[in-house]
Amino acid sequence: MAVNVKVLIPAKIAENTQVTQYIAQNVSAIIDKFTATNYSAAAATLSVNLVTQFDSSGNQNLIIKNKTLLPSETYTFPELVGHVLQPGGFISTIAGTASAINIRSSGREVS
Repeated sequence: MAVNVKVLIPAKIAENTQVTQYIAQNVSAIIDKFTATNYSAAAATLSVNLVTQFDSSGNQNLIIKNKTLLPSETYTFPELVGHVLQPGGFISTIAGTASAINIRSSGREVS
């Protein structure tokens, strides 16, 4: 068994459409950190889904719904830490506002 520490989602702006941000391809992945920062002057929301292979983002795999981040707020999403994605599973996000929230995630891939 090999464990690889990895940036799962490089720092980026979260889109205001549902977007797959990371896929556990031929590995299992453990989320160790997921951070979001609202760099805008208004409150903004972010939702996060942890989706199994062959499924799609929806209420059945919604982990965080419309987490409000105040202007300049950074949140580390402890709700996601320790979750495991099996091979083919993925992290999907949707921001309530375009160009408001930066996201980044780190973790471990196990093969």
